[in-house]
Amino acid sequence: MGALNLTVGVVIGAPRSGSGKTTITLALATALRRRGLRVRVAKSGPDYIDPAFHAAATDAACPNLDAWAMPPAQLDAIMAGLAAEADVVLIETAMGLFDGVEAAPGRSGAGAELAARFGLPVLLVLDVSGQSQSAAAVARGFAGHRDGVRVGGVVLNRVGSERHRAQAAAAMAAVPMPVLGSMGRDATIALPERHLGLVQAGEHGDLPRLLTALAELGERSLDLDGILVMAAPIRVGAGEGAGFRPPGQRVALAQDAAFSFFYAHLAQAWRRAGAELVPFSPLADEGPDEQCDACWLSGGYPELHAAALAGATRFRDGMTRFAASRPVHGECGGFMVLGATLQDAGGTVHPMLGLLGHSTSFARRKLNLGYREARLLVDAPIGRAGTAVRGHEFHYAVTTDAGSDAKLAALTDSAGRELGAAGGVRGHVSGSFFHAIAAA
Repeated sequence: MGALNLTVGVVIGAPRSGSGKTTITLALATALRRRGLRVRVAKSGPDYIDPAFHAAATDAACPNLDAWAMPPAQLDAIMAGLAAEADVVLIETAMGLFDGVEAAPGRSGAGAELAARFGLPVLLVLDVSGQSQSAAAVARGFAGHRDGVRVGGVVLNRVGSERHRAQAAAAMAAVPMPVLGSMGRDATIALPERHLGLVQAGEHGDLPRLLTALAELGERSLDLDGILVMAAPIRVGAGEGAGFRPPGQRVALAQDAAFSFFYAHLAQAWRRAGAELVPFSPLADEGPDEQCDACWLSGGYPELHAAALAGATRFRDGMTRFAASRPVHGECGGFMVLGATLQDAGGTVHPMLGLLGHSTSFARRKLNLGYREARLLVDAPIGRAGTAVRGHEFHYAVTTDAGSDAKLAALTDSAGRELGAAGGVRGHVSGSFFHAIAAA
């Protein structure tokens, strides 16, 4: 399918979410960097939170690799870029290794699709709390579940004692399956969580200390030599793909604790296309740079900062001036801020920008989660009318008043079921809860 690259890679997977993949990935990345290796990390699926921790651990952007949303050529292009800058590439999967959606072969979005595409072995993280020898049966099942996906070894996580570890490891020998590390339960390295996942890396109280502790944990608890021996050269073809073109030559990008969900692969692709990204902070009451010709309000946690955003008059005035003549687009949290009002978790209603007519509430929580394909009904910063863009929704906020704006796109889910028209468009302003990942 493609040429071998001298850079080696490993896919870090597990039977389910919550097994400890992120902790193991961070420990491995930081420990390998201590050996002087250039390490890059990618995250499978549409997640925003983990990549920020991986970027902090490696001092480099962590792109997403999404086998459902991204065409194969785009996956190859992103992986080739990672391999060109690294000695070792780690891919942390989402959910369980084989969890995805019903789709054509290679396009389910499962982490296993990436292992098969790039010819990489899987380091399987097993949470062995509440079991010992039975973990070997899980490893055996994963090892034989799919042709083309090779489990190269396991890490035993949340081991309760040396006896517990020895029992599980002895059972692995009969599979046979190499045990390439074991970790006990350690509350000091736990990553705090909130409603959309982990607390953001930038909000962590002492991230450098955490990363140092994780590096020491990796050196102490992981068989680094064994993992490097297991790692395989990356098989990657010649690919290309920019997701979708940048919305302007100079793009004002909202970036702070309220607006932090912006994909690294989009930033890289837009810069390669010649665009300049100009960050500004609405929480610092900054408006978009007047020299920019487009503005992008990313997703994030505006519901936690609604009062501050409501009082940011320079931000409000700057956005109003900008939107009068230039395109503005908001995704999820950015879409909420573009609306008339936002109700926070406590029930207080805060005025927002009013550049679109809808109102949203976080007090009336309802989980909306899943892949989406958006067929654009109008020209917008994410594409021309009639084109399709793939992405996802993940939010608890609900729309309490849809307003009267024209709709941005007709949505379908990963199975092609129609979900109706969504988002809003008024003048130069557009937005929706939908996070765009790539052109379909």
